[in-house]
Amino acid sequence: MRPTPTQAPAETRDLPEPLSLRRMVGPGVVAVGIGMAAGEIILWPYLTAIGGLGLLWLAFCTLAVQFVINMEIERYTLATGQTVVAGFSRWWKGWGILICLAGAFQYVWPGWATSGSTVLTYLVGGGDPVWITVGTLVVIGILLSVSKVVYTTVERVEVVKVGLTIFFLLVAVIFVISLSTWGEGAKATVTEFGQIPDGITFTLLLSAIGAAGAGGVHNLVLSNWIRDKRYGMGAHVPRLVSPITGREEAAGTDRYAFATDEANMARWRVWWKRANTEHLATFVAVCFVTITIMCLLAYQTLFGRDDLKSDTSFLRIEAGILGDEVGGWLKVLFLAVAVVSLWAAAMGLLDIIGRVASDFLRRNYTMDSTRWTEPRIYLTVVWAEIVLGSIILLAGFTQPLGLLIVSTCAASVVTLLYSILLVRLNTKDLPAAVRLGGWRLGGMLIAIGFYGFFAVAMVVTQLQKL
Repeated sequence: MRPTPTQAPAETRDLPEPLSLRRMVGPGVVAVGIGMAAGEIILWPYLTAIGGLGLLWLAFCTLAVQFVINMEIERYTLATGQTVVAGFSRWWKGWGILICLAGAFQYVWPGWATSGSTVLTYLVGGGDPVWITVGTLVVIGILLSVSKVVYTTVERVEVVKVGLTIFFLLVAVIFVISLSTWGEGAKATVTEFGQIPDGITFTLLLSAIGAAGAGGVHNLVLSNWIRDKRYGMGAHVPRLVSPITGREEAAGTDRYAFATDEANMARWRVWWKRANTEHLATFVAVCFVTITIMCLLAYQTLFGRDDLKSDTSFLRIEAGILGDEVGGWLKVLFLAVAVVSLWAAAMGLLDIIGRVASDFLRRNYTMDSTRWTEPRIYLTVVWAEIVLGSIILLAGFTQPLGLLIVSTCAASVVTLLYSILLVRLNTKDLPAAVRLGGWRLGGMLIAIGFYGFFAVAMVVTQLQKL
């Protein structure tokens, strides 16, 4: 039996010349664009509204941990052109199956799209969030289906979303957040470091760290995005396109290697430095600013109120306060940005599970099939997620915050699993000159402990309730 492409020996080619930093910008924006929704707009502000600013330290720690994890995901694909899920599957196909199933479970709950539809009803004064969500999911599916290069479409949508969100944050800083609130935020981050406010459960904490920046399978798809952006050895792999409007298919040799001679290593150092810079300047910095400002905004407008419920209605209350204090225009802007942000995230999340599943299935099971090409598998998975998500909503599971908590708790557990696998992948399956080591290895071990602690604490807490 011949080996699958994921198991075949690597083909040796030179590492391509590095792109300019400007041309490398994109994957971090897409990651932050998709991630900047459930956590930054709903979960972290909700935690702040009920528990104060004492958890900002946890958000910052989560972003630092995610930066380390994300760069190890990028390291492997930069060096091989192969996605990390394909890398895991080289040892055992079961890892790829587990990750695909975990991703399907994580994103089949349409919490982001439902949240966006619910906020839209606050904005327009009525409507049925369920049917609005079903319609939105269908429109997103159509957009992904007709995109000539899927990554390009997703990147453009997320860039617009990030731009609108940053504009709103500037407005909030200028017109709403007081200097005293900034001072309280800084003080709480330092003096309450390591503490958990009363009333915040470990389930909520696990959900929040799963939604700070990115989380779960969301992080893993950085492999696919940087490959489509032509990072490193990913330049040798064709991009994922629509089977309807595109011609090129993401196929061919699955894994590449480059000789670790002086010329290739010089190029590698430039690639690695610029990839780190791109991710720090887009993903980490934007997430940091967004979480901070949205939490300060929630603290100033909502903290101490006794009428907050465990659903997205706190956003309607917050919007009303912004309208009363500043003007109706800010209420409209706040709700409109939230809708765009959550719907854009829903598009990105459908793209994520489609990419991960199609890459794994094509390279392990359908390489000899002319029917089941990677783009066709991708669209099949995307539409299956849309159908399943719609069924969940029509069956009565319509509480946005509950759906988000299920999804983001799953994200944290998945992140723990693949962080362990990443350490093995990047210490054993890469050449010594480019493999994981030094302080970054220490950072990965801290990441494993970080997610492991909160996952175990959540399980223990739930068992105690039995």
